[in-house]
Amino acid sequence: MLYRILKFIIGLGIRLYYNEIRVNNKQFLGDGTKPTIIIANHPNTLMDAWVIGMICKQPIYYMAKATLFDSKFKLKLLTSLNMIPINRRGEGITKGVDNDDSLSACYDLLSDGKTLVIFPEGTSYKEKVLRELKTGTARIALESEKRNDGQLDVQVVAVGINYSQPERFRSNIYIDIDAPKRVMNHYNLYLTDPRKAVHLLTDEFRTRLEKVLVTTETKEEEELLDEIYKVLNTRYISSDQKGVERQVKEMKDIKNQLDEKKLIQPWRVDEIRQKMKSINWKLEKMHIRSDFLDRKFRSLMFFRQILISLLFILVALPLALFGIVHNIVQYLFTDWLVPILSKDIEYYAPLAILVGIILYPISYTVFAFGFYEIFQLTWIGMIIYVLLMPITGIFAYWFFKYLKHISYKWRYMLLMVDRKDTLKELQVEKNKVKSLLFDD
Repeated sequence: MLYRILKFIIGLGIRLYYNEIRVNNKQFLGDGTKPTIIIANHPNTLMDAWVIGMICKQPIYYMAKATLFDSKFKLKLLTSLNMIPINRRGEGITKGVDNDDSLSACYDLLSDGKTLVIFPEGTSYKEKVLRELKTGTARIALESEKRNDGQLDVQVVAVGINYSQPERFRSNIYIDIDAPKRVMNHYNLYLTDPRKAVHLLTDEFRTRLEKVLVTTETKEEEELLDEIYKVLNTRYISSDQKGVERQVKEMKDIKNQLDEKKLIQPWRVDEIRQKMKSINWKLEKMHIRSDFLDRKFRSLMFFRQILISLLFILVALPLALFGIVHNIVQYLFTDWLVPILSKDIEYYAPLAILVGIILYPISYTVFAFGFYEIFQLTWIGMIIYVLLMPITGIFAYWFFKYLKHISYKWRYMLLMVDRKDTLKELQVEKNKVKSLLFDD
């Protein structure tokens, strides 16, 4: 009961915190009728587990580091939320947590046809580098089969959680899910050589995770990938994919091309890196976005768009101000409090949601009581007022992003009048990067 209530509340918080959450092949998660292990990458700490729990129909069980269970109260609470503690190497032994008991609980859950979520990287880092996978997941899967004489039919589902910006409010998530696969092709080897079977299955897990993720080998490669995407990405060229799905596809295409060029034409990667430094320096100096370089400039059309935008701003401003008045204090307080609670960027989003779940309902209740005392509205009026507070808060956040976009558009129009040749040179450099990356 507690699990379902918290699943609903946390799910609502996630949907408000992130803008677009797209799930590909959701049907592969199953319905909880078969013993299933879900493996996933781990860039965003608690959020990763919450997101998987939100998209799964069936109740799921998580393996979590034992340091979260460092008191009797936490042990009881987190266990009631389907979390299984495990002492990780290098973190000592948490009182009340025994790894043998935890592993036995995993075997029992799978024997009962439940769904178990494991993050085989073991630790959480905000990066696209897929770290070395621990062998424990493979061992749990194969040992569960062994304890059931190879008749359990454990299936493993690989889930790739791709965040556009994990910690950022109103950013996007693309969740790609690989088809479930059995582990029985390693079972006979496990009976004779457990160590080898476990390592082979772990290698298979890595290959499957790389298939549903945008990954890099090093942090430097990740930075280059992000820089290229920001420059080449544009909203002004049509595509079959939209939103975050398009972003992930384009990043995968760029990553694949970089890998290929690194092997057969490494000089191209060096030249791309130099071009990126030049382009980014010029874009920053001129205060425009790269995607404006792909726009077709027609002065009359631009003036008309600017005028329409100004009219929209005047009409929408009262709504945005309503949202600011009712949300700015909570927003700024959360932004101030979360870094105090944890210095790790990976904890920002989950902590912001937890703080928001408490803070926003309290503040909205205070506003509602005050508004009722002043205006004595009917219950229908009060319902509308209460609903408007979160809706206009999200609108206000979007509104200020829209104002920033209009400022870029205005800046671009002035540059097209004043420094048209410089913009053309930038477009040539951008096309050169595209040619170096995608042409043979």
